[in-house]
Amino acid sequence: FGIIGSANSHIFDSIQKLGFTEIICVHHEQAATMAMQSYYRANGQITAALVTAGGGSSNAITGVMSAWADSLPGVVISGQENTRFIKQMDGMRMWGIQGYDSTDMVRKITKYQSRIFDSSLAVHELEKAFHIAGTGRPGPVWIDYPMDIQGAQVASEDLSRFTMPKRTIHRIKPKVEKMDDLENLLRNSKRPVFWLGHGIRLADAQEKLEPLLDACPIPSLVSWAGLDMLAENHPLNFGQAGVYGMRAGNFVLQNADLVVTVGNRMAIPMIGYDHAEFAREAKVVQVDIDPTEFEKVEDITHLPIIADANEFLQELLRRFEVSPLDASNAHKWVKTCESYKKRYPRVGPEHQDTKGFMNSYKFVEKLSEYFIDNQIITTDTGTALLSGHESIKLKKGQRLMTSTGLGEMGCGLPAAIGASFATGKGRVLSLNCDGGMMMNLQELQTIVHHKLPIKIFIFNNDGYLMIKHTQKNLFNGKYSSVNANTGVSCPNYGKIAEGFGIQYFSMKTWDDFEWSIRDVMDAKYPI
Repeated sequence: FGIIGSANSHIFDSIQKLGFTEIICVHHEQAATMAMQSYYRANGQITAALVTAGGGSSNAITGVMSAWADSLPGVVISGQENTRFIKQMDGMRMWGIQGYDSTDMVRKITKYQSRIFDSSLAVHELEKAFHIAGTGRPGPVWIDYPMDIQGAQVASEDLSRFTMPKRTIHRIKPKVEKMDDLENLLRNSKRPVFWLGHGIRLADAQEKLEPLLDACPIPSLVSWAGLDMLAENHPLNFGQAGVYGMRAGNFVLQNADLVVTVGNRMAIPMIGYDHAEFAREAKVVQVDIDPTEFEKVEDITHLPIIADANEFLQELLRRFEVSPLDASNAHKWVKTCESYKKRYPRVGPEHQDTKGFMNSYKFVEKLSEYFIDNQIITTDTGTALLSGHESIKLKKGQRLMTSTGLGEMGCGLPAAIGASFATGKGRVLSLNCDGGMMMNLQELQTIVHHKLPIKIFIFNNDGYLMIKHTQKNLFNGKYSSVNANTGVSCPNYGKIAEGFGIQYFSMKTWDDFEWSIRDVMDAKYPI
């Protein structure tokens, strides 16, 4: 995914000559680094974003930061001014034309960054970058190619290649004594809970969850980023917890006496600002591959376990397959959790339509009934994120993708593009809001150009609904800069669709939904 410019023109020209790589030309560099993430989420393959120097590389930063926050790998290949200008002007703000120190700028939000000054290292550094991006805790990397390096003629035999270190890199296994302690806690706990995070999918361990819950049948919660790892109708799935979690999920969490988090970074939206209020009667076990993640919650963590999620689950599964947990021990607790779920459903009486408007929670719940097998759903932030995550009902094999770390507006549309290409132009569904849609509106043309069968839903909120809620809570309902009356207006999306040549439906009532939804979901073109 990328955009051509003067400073990366050699790269594009060479790719075109070779002919074995397809470049998806987007219309803003942030869309390239956002699509790069969902491409990996959808098919597990690391891809790249190609950006030019100057504003081209600075535009890419939002998507890079988002990938860093969500531990998603990708390689950013940036163009740069000629090396002679870099060396002459190294201490200056700008180098030659549009040149600046992009690698230094992204140093804190990438796993590796490199600028190539020796053309014989061009392939070596690229191979090294792909390797680093995907090993350990995944993340983005950034490789900067000055124009004269791009255009250099190098004999194949003179090209250095990257070779893996002789010492084999193993997945981090949990220590035996730590697993002994955890097993003892699980077997003696009266109200245990698993809290399953996105790190499990990053470790390619999601297939171990159902066997583990068969052998160790205790209530489980899923993080926002890990919501699609366990089917909504699994009998031990009690939803999400946290600041934006479901009421039932939070009752489960707060009444537990043991919380085992796996690949879940215990972010503030999950555990709140006041640690003293979090799961007050529970011992907390945190499993993570990154030891720095323990530091922010060391005051509430009883047992930290440094391990790759796959290795951890494999060892835990082995122990409980040999000697399954006595289900009768947790039976009463499971029944209690079921009562929470029944009393506080995902969509309840508080989500009734009001003033003639369709409630977004009810809408997402109803929309879930029409998802196809292996449906991929991407969401923007705002209503699309909150209503989408709280009321969506996913079956096994269906995926939900969004930016859960940075939470940037405008991520939904580029994410849908990346996921669609990753699945052979699959029928991706994208939930967006009228405000966030404006952040990457230009990518509608990318969808049209490639005839991607993406279903784009836009919630009409008359501006920024989440901020309206914030202003209601903090400023007694005094609005500023959130809707048409206070300075922010959104266009008529019917006319926008017409301008891009996209078929458009308007759903103002449930009758509109009923007569149009089947046509929308069956269409093999963008809507």
